[in-house]
Amino acid sequence: MRQSFVSLFRLTIGLLAVSAFAADAQLEHLLKNVETRYNKAKTLQVLFTEHYTPPRSASRTESGTLLLRKPGRMRWDYTQPQGKLFVGDGKYLWLYTPADNRVEKMKVQESEDMRAPLAFLLGKLNFDKEFRNLQAKPEGAATRITAEPKTENLPYSQVEFVVASDYSIREVKVTGFDHSLLDFVFSEEKVDPSLEAKLFQFQMPPGAHLEEAGQ
Repeated sequence: MRQSFVSLFRLTIGLLAVSAFAADAQLEHLLKNVETRYNKAKTLQVLFTEHYTPPRSASRTESGTLLLRKPGRMRWDYTQPQGKLFVGDGKYLWLYTPADNRVEKMKVQESEDMRAPLAFLLGKLNFDKEFRNLQAKPEGAATRITAEPKTENLPYSQVEFVVASDYSIREVKVTGFDHSLLDFVFSEEKVDPSLEAKLFQFQMPPGAHLEEAGQ
Protein backbone atom coordinates (compact mmCIF):
# COMPACT_ATOMS: atom_id res chain seq x y z
CA MET A 1 0.00 0.00 0.00
CA ARG A 2 2.87 2.38 0.88
CA GLN A 3 4.49 1.72 -2.51
CA SER A 4 1.19 2.44 -4.28
CA PHE A 5 0.84 5.70 -2.35
CA VAL A 6 4.38 6.78 -3.24
CA SER A 7 3.76 5.95 -6.90
CA LEU A 8 0.50 7.92 -6.89
CA PHE A 9 2.22 10.86 -5.17
CA ARG A 10 4.99 10.89 -7.78
CA LEU A 11 2.43 10.69 -10.58
CA THR A 12 0.47 13.62 -9.10
CA ILE A 13 3.62 15.74 -8.78
CA GLY A 14 4.53 14.87 -12.37
CA LEU A 15 1.10 15.85 -13.66
CA LEU A 16 1.19 19.14 -11.75
CA ALA A 17 4.61 19.92 -13.22
CA VAL A 18 3.39 19.15 -16.75
CA SER A 19 0.26 21.26 -16.14
CA ALA A 20 2.32 24.19 -14.86
CA PHE A 21 4.66 23.93 -17.87
CA ALA A 22 1.68 23.85 -20.25
CA ALA A 23 0.13 26.88 -18.53
CA ASP A 24 3.42 28.79 -18.77
CA ALA A 25 3.75 27.87 -22.43
CA GLN A 26 0.19 29.02 -23.15
CA LEU A 27 0.80 32.33 -21.36
CA GLU A 28 4.07 32.88 -23.24
CA HIS A 29 2.31 32.14 -26.55
CA LEU A 30 -0.46 34.61 -25.67
CA LEU A 31 1.96 37.36 -24.65
CA LYS A 32 4.08 36.93 -27.78
CA ASN A 33 1.03 37.29 -30.00
CA VAL A 34 -0.06 40.45 -28.16
CA GLU A 35 3.47 41.84 -28.56
CA THR A 36 3.46 41.02 -32.27
CA ARG A 37 0.10 42.75 -32.77
CA TYR A 38 1.15 46.02 -31.18
CA ASN A 39 4.85 46.08 -32.10
CA LYS A 40 3.92 45.93 -35.79
CA ALA A 41 1.53 48.87 -35.43
CA LYS A 42 2.74 52.41 -36.10
CA THR A 43 -0.48 54.10 -34.99
CA LEU A 44 -3.55 53.08 -33.00
CA GLN A 45 -7.04 54.48 -32.46
CA VAL A 46 -9.50 53.18 -29.88
CA LEU A 47 -12.55 54.32 -27.92
CA PHE A 48 -12.10 54.25 -24.16
CA THR A 49 -14.15 54.41 -21.00
CA GLU A 50 -12.16 55.33 -17.91
CA HIS A 51 -13.30 54.49 -14.36
CA TYR A 52 -11.24 56.14 -11.62
CA THR A 53 -11.69 55.35 -7.94
CA PRO A 54 -9.46 57.40 -5.62
CA PRO A 55 -8.84 56.11 -2.08
CA ARG A 56 -11.77 56.79 0.27
CA SER A 57 -13.61 58.82 -2.39
CA ALA A 58 -16.39 58.35 -4.91
CA SER A 59 -15.47 57.02 -8.33
CA ARG A 60 -15.87 58.93 -11.57
CA THR A 61 -16.36 57.80 -15.15
CA GLU A 62 -14.98 59.55 -18.24
CA SER A 63 -14.77 58.56 -21.89
CA GLY A 64 -13.45 59.54 -25.29
CA THR A 65 -11.00 58.56 -28.03
CA LEU A 66 -7.36 57.53 -27.55
CA LEU A 67 -4.83 58.03 -30.35
CA LEU A 68 -1.31 56.57 -30.24
CA ARG A 69 1.54 57.20 -32.62
CA LYS A 70 5.08 55.85 -32.38
CA PRO A 71 7.46 56.90 -31.11
CA GLY A 72 6.06 58.12 -27.80
CA ARG A 73 2.98 60.13 -28.83
CA MET A 74 -0.48 59.86 -27.28
CA ARG A 75 -3.65 61.93 -27.35
CA TRP A 76 -6.71 61.43 -25.14
CA ASP A 77 -9.68 63.37 -26.50
CA TYR A 78 -12.47 63.34 -23.92
CA THR A 79 -16.12 63.58 -24.86
CA GLN A 80 -17.08 63.17 -21.20
CA PRO A 81 -16.19 65.65 -19.81
CA GLN A 82 -16.42 67.55 -23.07
CA GLY A 83 -13.19 69.32 -24.06
CA LYS A 84 -10.82 67.66 -21.60
CA LEU A 85 -7.54 66.81 -23.33
CA PHE A 86 -4.41 64.87 -22.40
CA VAL A 87 -1.48 64.95 -24.85
CA GLY A 88 1.95 63.31 -24.75
CA ASP A 89 4.35 64.68 -27.37
CA GLY A 90 7.22 62.33 -26.50
CA LYS A 91 8.90 64.79 -24.13
CA TYR A 92 6.11 66.48 -22.19
CA LEU A 93 2.63 65.57 -20.99
CA TRP A 94 -0.09 68.23 -21.22
CA LEU A 95 -3.41 68.04 -19.38
CA TYR A 96 -6.13 70.58 -20.19
CA THR A 97 -9.23 70.85 -18.01
CA PRO A 98 -11.80 73.19 -19.58
CA ALA A 99 -13.81 73.59 -16.37
CA ASP A 100 -11.13 75.91 -14.95
CA ASN A 101 -9.33 76.65 -18.26
CA ARG A 102 -6.08 75.29 -16.84
CA VAL A 103 -3.15 73.46 -18.46
CA GLU A 104 -0.74 71.28 -16.50
CA LYS A 105 2.64 70.55 -18.10
CA MET A 106 5.09 67.91 -16.86
CA LYS A 107 8.03 65.94 -18.19
CA VAL A 108 7.20 62.37 -19.18
CA GLN A 109 9.94 60.97 -16.92
CA GLU A 110 8.63 62.89 -13.91
CA SER A 111 4.97 62.09 -14.38
CA GLU A 112 3.01 60.04 -11.85
CA ASP A 113 -0.09 60.06 -14.02
CA MET A 114 -1.89 56.71 -13.92
CA ARG A 115 -2.20 56.70 -17.71
CA ALA A 116 1.55 56.03 -17.77
CA PRO A 117 1.26 52.19 -17.86
CA LEU A 118 -0.19 52.50 -21.35
CA ALA A 119 2.90 54.29 -22.58
CA PHE A 120 4.67 50.97 -23.15
CA LEU A 121 2.36 50.48 -26.14
CA LEU A 122 4.15 53.42 -27.74
CA GLY A 123 7.52 51.70 -27.74
CA LYS A 124 8.54 48.09 -28.19
CA LEU A 125 6.09 46.02 -26.17
CA ASN A 126 7.93 43.44 -24.06
CA PHE A 127 6.02 41.97 -21.14
CA ASP A 128 9.09 40.23 -19.67
CA LYS A 129 11.02 43.51 -19.66
CA GLU A 130 8.24 45.66 -18.20
CA PHE A 131 6.55 43.27 -15.77
CA ARG A 132 7.10 40.42 -13.32
CA ASN A 133 4.90 37.79 -11.62
CA LEU A 134 2.75 37.45 -14.74
CA GLN A 135 -0.31 35.24 -14.21
CA ALA A 136 -3.26 34.43 -16.44
CA LYS A 137 -6.79 33.12 -16.00
CA PRO A 138 -9.60 32.65 -18.54
CA GLU A 139 -12.46 35.14 -18.53
CA GLY A 140 -15.05 33.91 -21.00
CA ALA A 141 -13.45 33.92 -24.44
CA ALA A 142 -10.79 36.36 -23.19
CA THR A 143 -7.86 36.05 -20.78
CA ARG A 144 -7.09 38.27 -17.80
CA ILE A 145 -3.36 38.77 -17.19
CA THR A 146 -2.16 40.11 -13.85
CA ALA A 147 1.33 41.59 -13.54
CA GLU A 148 3.54 43.73 -11.34
CA PRO A 149 5.93 46.38 -12.70
CA LYS A 150 9.62 45.53 -12.57
CA THR A 151 10.53 49.15 -11.91
CA GLU A 152 9.81 50.18 -8.32
CA ASN A 153 9.73 53.96 -8.74
CA LEU A 154 6.34 53.95 -10.47
CA PRO A 155 3.02 55.17 -9.00
CA TYR A 156 1.29 51.81 -9.42
CA SER A 157 1.73 48.35 -7.89
CA GLN A 158 -0.25 46.11 -10.23
CA VAL A 159 -1.62 46.08 -13.77
CA GLU A 160 -4.27 43.78 -15.23
CA PHE A 161 -4.80 43.25 -18.96
CA VAL A 162 -7.83 41.60 -20.55
CA VAL A 163 -6.77 40.13 -23.88
CA ALA A 164 -9.37 39.09 -26.48
CA SER A 165 -9.10 36.05 -28.76
CA ASP A 166 -7.66 38.24 -31.55
CA TYR A 167 -4.88 39.33 -29.12
CA SER A 168 -6.20 42.87 -28.78
CA ILE A 169 -6.12 44.48 -25.33
CA ARG A 170 -9.71 45.21 -24.28
CA GLU A 171 -9.12 46.39 -20.72
CA VAL A 172 -6.28 47.72 -18.57
CA LYS A 173 -6.78 48.04 -14.81
CA VAL A 174 -4.12 49.88 -12.82
CA THR A 175 -3.81 49.68 -9.03
CA GLY A 176 -1.91 52.58 -7.43
CA PHE A 177 0.28 52.36 -4.36
CA ASP A 178 -2.30 54.56 -2.64
CA HIS A 179 -4.94 51.87 -3.41
CA SER A 180 -6.56 53.99 -6.11
CA LEU A 181 -7.97 52.14 -9.12
CA LEU A 182 -7.96 53.25 -12.74
CA ASP A 183 -9.79 50.97 -15.14
CA PHE A 184 -9.74 51.51 -18.92
CA VAL A 185 -12.15 49.61 -21.17
CA PHE A 186 -11.36 49.77 -24.90
CA SER A 187 -13.51 49.16 -27.98
CA GLU A 188 -13.52 49.69 -31.76
CA GLU A 189 -9.74 49.40 -32.05
CA LYS A 190 -8.20 50.50 -35.35
CA VAL A 191 -4.63 49.48 -36.14
CA ASP A 192 -2.50 51.83 -38.29
CA PRO A 193 -5.07 54.55 -39.04
CA SER A 194 -3.74 57.70 -40.68
CA LEU A 195 -2.89 60.10 -37.82
CA GLU A 196 -1.15 63.39 -38.60
CA ALA A 197 1.80 64.43 -36.45
CA LYS A 198 0.13 67.75 -35.56
CA LEU A 199 -2.51 65.88 -33.54
CA PHE A 200 0.20 65.27 -30.94
CA GLN A 201 1.40 68.87 -30.75
CA PHE A 202 -0.39 70.60 -27.88
CA GLN A 203 -1.77 74.06 -28.54
CA MET A 204 -2.55 76.33 -25.58
CA PRO A 205 -6.27 77.25 -25.52
CA PRO A 206 -6.94 81.01 -25.49
CA GLY A 207 -6.64 82.49 -22.00
CA ALA A 208 -5.70 79.18 -20.36
CA HIS A 209 -3.56 79.28 -17.22
CA LEU A 210 -0.34 77.20 -17.47
CA GLU A 211 1.07 75.32 -14.48
CA GLU A 212 4.45 73.59 -14.94
CA ALA A 213 5.45 70.79 -12.60
CA GLY A 214 8.46 71.59 -10.46
CA GLN A 215 8.04 75.34 -10.80
